[in-house]
Amino acid sequence: MKKLFAFTLVAVFSLPLLQAQESMFNLGDKVVSLGIGFGTSLYSGSYYTRGFPPLTLSYNQAVKDDVLEKGVIGIIGAVGYTSYKWDYLGWGYKYSNIFFGGGGTFHYPVLDKLDTYVGLMIGYNIVTANEYGTSTGWDYSSNSSSFVFAGFIGARYYFTEQFAAYAQLGYGISYFTIGVALKL
Repeated sequence: MKKLFAFTLVAVFSLPLLQAQESMFNLGDKVVSLGIGFGTSLYSGSYYTRGFPPLTLSYNQAVKDDVLEKGVIGIIGAVGYTSYKWDYLGWGYKYSNIFFGGGGTFHYPVLDKLDTYVGLMIGYNIVTANEYGTSTGWDYSSNSSSFVFAGFIGARYYFTEQFAAYAQLGYGISYFTIGVALKL
């Protein structure tokens, strides 16, 4: 009960601070981001090694403002790439993943120069697998694809009116992504 009371007190006294912040993402804004990811749910277990780290290119545009007073709804499109190897004594498979998708974001100002957001995406993951090494002569190659869902939470810190660094946590091509963003 004491924790709930303390949390409520902090929340009530923080509201004026939240209201005083200016939004860094406004109706009509267009932001392009490029990031590198760390950690993934795509491949795990013994004998897996990363080939090419998860890279993501995204485009986010504000389409509705004044949601919950200062909130902004945006649409997002993204494309990503990563590759992995499964290697056992010089034989294995090389996997590559190309992801593309779209969805929505909700932005709400918390601190000056900081654009905080949450989002959901649906996408399509194209997977290719190629056998390599001293195999049994099968020379295996395969393609596979599937729909994927991603949820994320993130923030962009603007150093200037157009240039920002960002960090994002979520479930998708990577668990944690950092990168740069440019407001067009």
